[in-house]
Amino acid sequence: MTFGSSAAVLVLEITALRLIAPYVGITLETNTAVIGLALAAIAFGAWAGGASADRTSPRGLIGPLLVLGGALTLTISPAIRWVTAFTPPEQSASMAILLAAVTVFAPAAVLSAIPPMVVKLQLGALTETGSVVGRLSAIGTLGAIAATFVTGFVLVALLRTSVILLATGLVLMAAGFALVVTARRGGVEPGVGTAGALTVAIVGAGLGLIAPDPCQVETRYHCASVVADPDREGGRTLVLDTLRHSYVDLDDPAYLEFAYVRTLAGALDTWRPRTSASTCCTSAAAR
Repeated sequence: MTFGSSAAVLVLEITALRLIAPYVGITLETNTAVIGLALAAIAFGAWAGGASADRTSPRGLIGPLLVLGGALTLTISPAIRWVTAFTPPEQSASMAILLAAVTVFAPAAVLSAIPPMVVKLQLGALTETGSVVGRLSAIGTLGAIAATFVTGFVLVALLRTSVILLATGLVLMAAGFALVVTARRGGVEPGVGTAGALTVAIVGAGLGLIAPDPCQVETRYHCASVVADPDREGGRTLVLDTLRHSYVDLDDPAYLEFAYVRTLAGALDTWRPRTSASTCCTSAAAR
């Protein structure tokens, strides 16, 4: 459980960067907000999980926490899309912090409450505190490392961010329900909240089906969309996350929108004799 919950937190952290990039871009502020909020969630979850483990038997809490963490993971994509649908687009540090909080804080905090509970279950005597805590800390770190490499190098290249989060949430919920059933068979009544978590998952999945999607195509690196130019009927702009990357006018391919392209066209026309093949660039650059 320590390996899996720690791995899930890192999956959330990496996908959160991709998820909010279409709204605030990939900037230093975006990375800082996501990493900072993820660390805050881990700290809060670890503190709350340890305190709860001292008051209540952890054996009945871990399963429901996994279910809740999975349910909250399922709500991430629809939550961020609906929040941005009613929030004016703004590339600022405050907006990055808001979106990072919506994306990563709640599920990461819930999942981070599990490792200290596992420590409490594994700790048989004070004489072995160091070895138990060290071993479980190492296991959690290995889970985080594995999730970082698998998500960053494999999953993001193969799947959309929403699909990664959907799969992660379903796996967490399945593991949580399995622990709930096992605990009941062992005579331990799981903590309350499993039914509520299931409701959250169903509502989140439903909202996800109708939530607006900012991407026409999600590539390995960017959320890509082709946007019509309101000032030119045939104009189309390729937008990657929040940046305009290229432009073409379907009715007038010789039209060059970006200044640097016009500069290159002018340089080429100066360097190469003006033939019929280069008149398009000359006329476009002259604009």
